[in-house]
Amino acid sequence: MASISKSNPLEEDDDAEEEVQHFDDFTLASSWERFISDIEATCRQWLADGPKNLVEKGAVAVEDSKNLFTVKHELKNVAKSYCMEFYFQIENNGSQQAGIGNWNSNSHDLQLCFGVKDFLLIAPQSASGVLLDTPESSKLLSAVAIALSNCGSLWPAFVPVHDPSRKAYIGIQNMGTVFTRRFEADRIGSQVPVKLMHLEGLYELFVSKFVYSGVDFSMHNFKVHFMMRLTYQTFPYDEEDEEIDMDELMDDKADTAENYGSESRNKVLWDDDCPWSEWYSAEDPLRGFELVVTWADRSVESTLEMAELENASPHDAEKWILHPILSPYLGDPSHGKRIDFASQLLCLVEALDTSFAAQFMEDFVSVENPSSENIKTSVVIPPPSVLDRVIKDLFREGSKLPDFTKGEHRLSRALKAAPLESLFTQFCLHSLWFGNCNIRAIAFLWIEFVREVRWCWEETQPLPKMPIDGPIDLSTCLINQKLHLLAICIEKKREMNEEFLDCIGSDDSSDASVSMEDHRKVDKRRNTSSEADLQRKRDSSIAEDTSNRLRFERKTERTNSVNQSPTDAIRRGSAGPVGTMMLLKSRQQLHAPFTQDPPLMTEDMHEERLQAVEAFGDSLNVPGQLEKDILLSDMSAFKAANPDAVFEDFIRWHSPGDWESCEPKTTEPSAGPSTEGSKDEWPPRGRLSQRMSDQGNLWRKSWNDAPALPADDQKPLLDPNREGEKIVHYLETVRPHQLLEQMVCTAFRGSADTLNQTNFGNMRQMTSKLEQLYLIIKFTLGALQRNNLPDKAKTVKDLKRLCMVFENVEKLVAVAASIHRKFLDASRLAQVIFSDFYGIYAPTMGMSSNDEENKSRTEMEVSRQEVSLRERQVVSNLFSPPSANQSWRKVLSMGNLLNGHEPILREIIFSTGDDVNNGIHYAAAADVAATSDRKGEEIETHRMYVSGTSNDLRVGLSVTSCD
Repeated sequence: MASISKSNPLEEDDDAEEEVQHFDDFTLASSWERFISDIEATCRQWLADGPKNLVEKGAVAVEDSKNLFTVKHELKNVAKSYCMEFYFQIENNGSQQAGIGNWNSNSHDLQLCFGVKDFLLIAPQSASGVLLDTPESSKLLSAVAIALSNCGSLWPAFVPVHDPSRKAYIGIQNMGTVFTRRFEADRIGSQVPVKLMHLEGLYELFVSKFVYSGVDFSMHNFKVHFMMRLTYQTFPYDEEDEEIDMDELMDDKADTAENYGSESRNKVLWDDDCPWSEWYSAEDPLRGFELVVTWADRSVESTLEMAELENASPHDAEKWILHPILSPYLGDPSHGKRIDFASQLLCLVEALDTSFAAQFMEDFVSVENPSSENIKTSVVIPPPSVLDRVIKDLFREGSKLPDFTKGEHRLSRALKAAPLESLFTQFCLHSLWFGNCNIRAIAFLWIEFVREVRWCWEETQPLPKMPIDGPIDLSTCLINQKLHLLAICIEKKREMNEEFLDCIGSDDSSDASVSMEDHRKVDKRRNTSSEADLQRKRDSSIAEDTSNRLRFERKTERTNSVNQSPTDAIRRGSAGPVGTMMLLKSRQQLHAPFTQDPPLMTEDMHEERLQAVEAFGDSLNVPGQLEKDILLSDMSAFKAANPDAVFEDFIRWHSPGDWESCEPKTTEPSAGPSTEGSKDEWPPRGRLSQRMSDQGNLWRKSWNDAPALPADDQKPLLDPNREGEKIVHYLETVRPHQLLEQMVCTAFRGSADTLNQTNFGNMRQMTSKLEQLYLIIKFTLGALQRNNLPDKAKTVKDLKRLCMVFENVEKLVAVAASIHRKFLDASRLAQVIFSDFYGIYAPTMGMSSNDEENKSRTEMEVSRQEVSLRERQVVSNLFSPPSANQSWRKVLSMGNLLNGHEPILREIIFSTGDDVNNGIHYAAAADVAATSDRKGEEIETHRMYVSGTSNDLRVGLSVTSCD
């Protein structure tokens, strides 16, 4: 029994031990052990999922990185709560250890410091997020290392320590069964030692990490790998100056465009020679450039080599990477904060919406008009000096007419507006910048404009920026047509006045050669004429003549013609015989007369004629007054050129279709003189058409009433006095909404034509985008070209949307112009940069300001571009030598200057390694070699990353040891 009693407890103890080995009793484990278990379970789950599954489950992309993601997990201990973050990259073609060669500007800060790829970061959930207690940080890091070792992960783990401003970390990485890497990073925020400002001191700092402290570095050589990256940046636009400029711009917004010639603008701006600089100065969309210059991995053995590298030129570096810095305004709608064509066109559209409230433009400036009182508090009226300056600029006479095709796109004429250099377009563009382009400011400017036009008319002064001849272009807006016709009327009126004065002068010269008796008769005859008769003769339009060339030809024809018959001697105003045609009665040659040109008409005058035709039909018995005047003029000229002509002769010449010939057609040419039929067959057999033979035909009645007068002696078909007064009256009484509709169309075309003059090189995207803009403008403005707007609210809404489209294109033009100007000798680089920007910006152009996706446009930036060797000088010229005001550092403490620019950031990687098989007899050696950068050769034992400037220095050190 005793033996049995002794053996049973032993067996029971063995069974209990087996049960304990396979049972985890968490009731007996400590809180720290449970904390480690929680970390291990989370890491096992992340390892099982893999990068792709983690992304699908909601991993968040790290800002400013294209392929780095992170997942988080909250950990709770007894005293504190922690947040564990796992950073990983989605591609699987890289090594776990980024090493020296994987130097990516978009990498995470810890990746740059320690050359790792995927890593864990554990920090307490506190305001600072750092661990100030050194034992606590070491204990936390040990717990993570144990958990990672348990789950077989080689991820490095980091813990933030010290003050947050120091960006200090400690970390550890288990690299297998033998090697362990330890990490440490810290930062000096001020008072960097002079020695550490130079490459020699940094080299000695790194060497001191693996060499005995008593060694003299100047007497020994230590081979290390060296890699350096320098970042240069052009001096940014002075923000204080920018604030001052914006304040001045908003205060003097009413006087923005009128100050382009003032003395206050003495600073040379980037767009001084751009076409829009006449109206406003745009902010440079490229605020600057960032240049990253990289020296590739090389071996360095002494401080002397480091000193030579510090004095080396950036042009000696292996790689240049250029990064344009875009202005923030490119990503945001202006909302009135910026002054450009688009913002002012929006103001003009709002003025159009307000223009329907009154009948005349004077109502908006009259103090008695209620609508004027309603808008008085929200408008800005420039001072009289600004108004005078605008009027003087508009009516400044030039030595020659401007080029009306300047800036014209092939689709410009599809817009019913006016040419860019015409008077009305210049008025519309000035209106955009007059005040804040409100309806009251426009009314003030229009009234003064019309007053100046009337003065030109009454004083017979040429109308500037308008042609004085040629046909009226009916494809332009009505006001431009009216101004063109008015300019022609002023010129004809001036010619009439000069002719009248010439007549008086010729009378005075002839009086000197007559006898005293005739002289007294002339004086008596002159005294009998009254002042009223003199004024009537001066204003009469019957004295309008054709050109001197035609007169000279006619006089020569009358005096030099041979074999004149008595009938030919009294022939007047003949332009020459018409083929073989002969007069029916006298058998004389039929002569074509000089006739008056048809009167010039504007679009509304043509419409009046069409309405009259529609009202009375096509019957010849009821012609319009203008058609009747033209017919009488032609008949009178024909009679003067053919004194023996009859009505049938006029019809045969003027309207051959109304003469029905009964003669057989012959094709053989006559060998003798040109005659119409033989003597035996005279007169030719034929008759008038039915409509010309009707009783009471007005053509025959007009023929009977028409006197025989050449065109020179006839009353002109165009009465310049009457038409000029009608045009001025139209301008004075035009309805506000009709004026604003034409102003909107003309302002859009003028603004687009101005942008079309921009030189942006061979950027096909801009050519296509401008063509699209013209098509959109044509489609949107179609409603304004009709007499009555079908839906005013919808039209105004569409116009505002058009302003947003115009704003986007205007930004593109500014970017293209800025890039082209800066890279004139590097067209490839300019094209690549703009194409990259266009690819980012173009998809967002259709968004409204309320779209959530539009918020990301503020963070838009173009990618970095590699600079070729032949393009480096062009890029170097972008970094102009700093001026005295721009040199914000008194003394340059770092080397490698680029045109006097010190690098804003210097990054260096020192590293050294050891042969894996040199004295290593552990099974994990092969695994370590496989994960190193130099596979099968050596393992990186020490690595130091240095980043900063002369006032800021950060160092990250990683050491691999065999524990």
